[in-house]
Amino acid sequence: MSEKNLFPHHHFVNQAMRSALNGHAPLVIWLTGYSGSGKSTLASALEAALVEEYHAHTYLLDGDNVRTGLNAGLGFSAADRQENIRRIGEVAKLMVDAGLIVITAFISPYRADRDSVRALFPAGSFWEVYVSCPLPVCMQRDSKGLYRKALKGEISDFTGVYSPYEEPLAPEMRVDTEKMSVAECVQQILAQLVAQNIVNGTRVRE
Repeated sequence: MSEKNLFPHHHFVNQAMRSALNGHAPLVIWLTGYSGSGKSTLASALEAALVEEYHAHTYLLDGDNVRTGLNAGLGFSAADRQENIRRIGEVAKLMVDAGLIVITAFISPYRADRDSVRALFPAGSFWEVYVSCPLPVCMQRDSKGLYRKALKGEISDFTGVYSPYEEPLAPEMRVDTEKMSVAECVQQILAQLVAQNIVNGTRVRE
C-alpha cells in the first residue's frame, strides 16, 4: 500500500492529558556507551529510583532484551545496527506519547543513528546520556565475555574491537562509570531531572 493512502488518526486523548495523569513530563533518557561501560546496570538502577522514590511511570528498553524479540534477526552490521536503533526510536516515540519516562541502554555506536532518533522528538524530550568509561576498562570488566570472544574472532563487527564507537559531541549529560559508583551516577541524573522539572522535586519515599 502506498504511503499516500495512509491517513493517521488523531485521537482525543493526547500526550498532555496522559502526562498530567502521570504527574511528570515524558522523556527519553538514551544511555549510550561501550559494552561494559555499565549502561544496563545504570538503567535498571535509575528506573528503580524513579519508580520507588518519585512514583514515575517508566519503561526500560535494553539492548539484549530488544534483540530477543522486536529486533530478533538483526545482526551487527552497520545497516542492521541502523535498523535496530531506528525501530527502538520509533518504539520510544510511542512510549513518550503515552507520557512515560523511557530509559534506553544501547551501545548505539554511530552519531548519525542517535541523531536520527533525536529528530523524532520535540526539543527537550530526548536526553543523550554518555555513559563514559575508557575502552581498556570496559575490556577488563568484560562481564559477558564478549570482548574475549571478539578478540578470538568468534564475534565479528564488535564495537571497540572491529567497529568504531563515535562518542557524543554534545550530550545532555555525561556520567563517568570508571570514577563514580552506580548510586552516584543515578543521583547525578535524578538531580538533573528535578532541576529540569521532569519529575517533582519532592521524593515520595526517602
